[in-house]
Amino acid sequence: MARKIMILNGSPRMKGNTAMLCEAFSEGARSAGHEITSFALQKMKIAGCTGCMKGGKNQLSPCIIKDDMEQIYPIYEAADTVVLASPMYYWTISGQLKTAFDRLFAVAECNPDYANPVKDCALLMAAEDASAENWTAINAWYDNLLHFLKWKDLGRILAGGVLDAGAIADKAELKMAHDLGASLR
Repeated sequence: MARKIMILNGSPRMKGNTAMLCEAFSEGARSAGHEITSFALQKMKIAGCTGCMKGGKNQLSPCIIKDDMEQIYPIYEAADTVVLASPMYYWTISGQLKTAFDRLFAVAECNPDYANPVKDCALLMAAEDASAENWTAINAWYDNLLHFLKWKDLGRILAGGVLDAGAIADKAELKMAHDLGASLR
């Protein structure tokens, strides 16, 4: 059965390592018949959440802030799979990804108990440091996110040692990202 996959690419580099991971994943997923919609968040105008708690009144436009999140909300609603893609910034996701993801709370506000829609999820991340210790904080964040949202982890591709744009080109993680996309059922 074909999946509807939404990729949130939080990298500020249009042709960087995270973008290459996203493309490899997308190629694999398309080869398996899945539908991909990818958002390059660095090109979008997305304001930070104000914590107003006034969203959720309109399923089609759940947040009171009207900006480029309007493009993301309907895709998010329809998607059964969300891919979070980011370079590692101070042992977590980029500000671009954090800002967009925080704004998805307006969708939860559409439900009386603030329940988020249940999704499958994958994490694609590029980082300078390749040590196992480098991934401790992001793995804890991602595990907690999935736990509290009740989302299922489909996999994570954590590519270390790739600071310069394009440094991932000869790394095994690109094939791993492709294979992860292709393996989804």
